[in-house]
Parts: sequence; structure tokens; C-alpha cells
Amino acid sequence: MKTGNDSLTLRFEDNHILSALFGGHDRYLALIEDRLDIEATPRGNLLALKGEKQALQRAKTIFNTLHDRLDTGHEITLSDVEGAIRMSTRSGNGKSSLTLVTRKRTVTARSPAQEEYLRALKDKTLVFAGGPAGTGKTYLAAVSAVAALERGLVDRIILSRPAVEAGERLGFLPGDMRDKVDPYLRPLYDALYDCMSAAQVERGIETGQIEIAPLAFMRGRTLAHAYTILDEAQNCTPMQMKMFLTRLGEGSRMVVTGDPSQIDLPGGGKSGLVEAMALLRDIEDTARINFTKADVVRHPLVSAIVEAYDEADAARKTDP
Repeated sequence: MKTGNDSLTLRFEDNHILSALFGGHDRYLALIEDRLDIEATPRGNLLALKGEKQALQRAKTIFNTLHDRLDTGHEITLSDVEGAIRMSTRSGNGKSSLTLVTRKRTVTARSPAQEEYLRALKDKTLVFAGGPAGTGKTYLAAVSAVAALERGLVDRIILSRPAVEAGERLGFLPGDMRDKVDPYLRPLYDALYDCMSAAQVERGIETGQIEIAPLAFMRGRTLAHAYTILDEAQNCTPMQMKMFLTRLGEGSRMVVTGDPSQIDLPGGGKSGLVEAMALLRDIEDTARINFTKADVVRHPLVSAIVEAYDEADAARKTDP
């Protein structure tokens, strides 16, 4: 049952995009109503809102944010609506002033933690991002790398990852080095293809502007003028992590991402990501971003799945 007797009417100048704003069969409208416990009734280019005063102000922020996105020629998805709802809890106008801009894509924060992450990616040389799947750790790092490359801040992008969690046994996989590593770097590739054309990605790989560098092969290198991303870093050993971090060269940036709750090291080995985030937390020009299940920006069901597994893990730890 909806609560509150306050009311608010929003007027939209361009009513041609209201169907996209409200979603097919008004599903975005219904989602916002449900999450904010309000009533929303469209009437032409007007939207009548009823509910608690604070919820109405949040609704105003959400609808204006989404309308502005449509008005600038961008589409909105369920994830955009979820993000706008999440960001509406912030003080001020609920909008993020931080964006990542590439020739193909403009990305804004969909949660307060993502906003903190974007700020760190912009200002810091070394950024650690830990948290569950679906929080945007890998995607935002890849978009940030492309944006830096297009602006001439770096000369190349280097993607790295523990290729096989239990020991990186690349020699047992068929094909050349790219064939061996590609399946493990697919999330990074997906992000690149989302903000660059397929031709640009392939050309970048051919020319070495985009490099696939398995973690096992990084030893002895100095990565200058490069934007380097180490993904799934929870499966690095402390020695591997130290080796990777000390590859940092002049004019370079590094982003290290992973989920400390998904460590697959054999024998319960210590995670290099967990150790590094603790050891380097007070080092200047670094940042540590901790995402939680509340920051999951994929399908809403993903948040419920993450929460269910967290609860099961907590129950197992408390069992005698």
C-alpha cells in the first residue's frame, strides 16, 4: 500500500520520448513506483506523483536524470533506471558529475561507489577495486582505458589476468598465445567492444596498441605510457601481485580488480589482491574502492543471487 499524501507534478517539454522514459508497458514507471512507494500517473506531458515528500523529491531526480539522458540521444535500459534509483539517495541533485567519454560511449556512475571509482580512475595512478560480480569494476576500468587512449594520455592498453586459476597452465591449451588467453579475458574484450568499434579493437591488437599480456609473462617488463588492467586479481599470489605492481613505468596507470570472496588459489593460498589492498592502503597516489552487493548494477536478480550466497557462506561459518 502506498503511503503519504504529498503530491508533485512534473512537466516534460518533449513528450515524444516519454514512452521510452516510462518503458514498455510502463515497466520503468512501475519499478520506480514500487521502489519509492509512490503513485505515478501520466497525463499527456505531465506526470502526477503522490507519496511521502522525500520519496517525491527522489522521484523527481530520477525522472529528470533519465529524461536528460534520453534528451541527449542516449537510450535507457533497466540498469540505467536501477542506477538512477540508487544515485537518488545522494544529497544534492542525485546526479553524478563524473563521466567516462569515448567516441562510441558515454558512461556515468550508477551507484555512489561507482562515482568514487570514477573519481579514483581519473585522479590516481594505481587503483584497486574489490567486490562482487556485476558492480562494474572491470567494465569501468576498460572504458577508462579507452578514454585515456583516445585522449592521448597513454599510448597503449594492456590487459592481464591469471589465465588459468590453478597455476596458469597455458601450455596445455590449444592454439597460439592469443587463442590460449582470449577465453579468460572475455569480460575485458566485451567492455572494449562496447566502447570501440570491432575494427578499432582488431586493429589495436594487430598494431600492439592493445596488448594481451598473461600475468605469467609480465616478469621483467617495465610498462611505460600504458593503461594496464589486471582482472580477477584475487587469484594472484602475493609474489605475482608484487611482480605485477612493480612493472609500473613512467606515464602509466594501473587498475587492479577482483572479488576477494571468489579466491580459487590451490590449497587455500593467500590472495595477492587482499594483501596488496591492505599493505598499500595509505600509499599516496593510490585508491582502494570496496564494492558491495548493494552496488550490483546488472539484472536485479544478480543482487539477490549474491545476497543468497553471502547468507549461505555466513551460515556455514557460524555452524559449530
